[in-house]
Amino acid sequence: MSRRFERKSVIVTGGGSGIGRAAALAFASEGARLIVADVNQSGADTAQQIRDQGGDAAFVRTDVARSADCAAMVDAAVKLYGRLDIAFNNAGINLAVAPIAEVNEQDWARILGVNLTGVFLCMRHEIPAMKRSGGGAIVNTASVGGVIGTAGVTAYCATKHGVVGLTKSAALDHIADGIRINAVCPGGTRTEMLAEWFKDAAVEQRALAHTPIGRMASPEEIARAVLFLASDDASFMVGHAMIADGGLTAQ
Repeated sequence: MSRRFERKSVIVTGGGSGIGRAAALAFASEGARLIVADVNQSGADTAQQIRDQGGDAAFVRTDVARSADCAAMVDAAVKLYGRLDIAFNNAGINLAVAPIAEVNEQDWARILGVNLTGVFLCMRHEIPAMKRSGGGAIVNTASVGGVIGTAGVTAYCATKHGVVGLTKSAALDHIADGIRINAVCPGGTRTEMLAEWFKDAAVEQRALAHTPIGRMASPEEIARAVLFLASDDASFMVGHAMIADGGLTAQ
């Protein structure tokens, strides 16, 4: 097993499930010390699993739509580990599965607050800590829905397109500080969020029919892409939106 992240201080938001949990476990398996951030108590389960496997992890309950929570999350990393080296800003939701004219303003505001403003707030607090540490790497979770549109998830797609643009501009702002910022754009991945969307079997069948690889990704597959972007193996990648979608957007 590679130890690319030996003693690196790493934050993972949305670390209680899905891609976030898979990434947190993968970082820990390569020597990282983790802050597992999540709005749900499931983040504590991820941190406990890491400790049970001999790793170093702490859970910080975090609503990324709240600036104070994001600040506390970063402060915890610095207090526990002395620095912040890597952040995977992954927390996201998808409330408004409906045509745009049927999306209510409350759902729009909440999904924008978590998926887009949440990434902004995380970076706003992470970047100063990384500058004090001499640099670092940030990976933001966008989506294949950040590079193409999909009917029925207009609010989600709007936020994920925003994450791609935010990532590119922030990368240019801070590469001179030694901070590399990139995004990962997963296609359909077997997470709780996808399971909710696939309650309608016809939706799942359509998604599979349009995915050349013929299946959905596992969270672990996307986590491997995240770890690559966060590692020195991606040292010349800046402001990149890496698509991992089984060929969906190649058509």
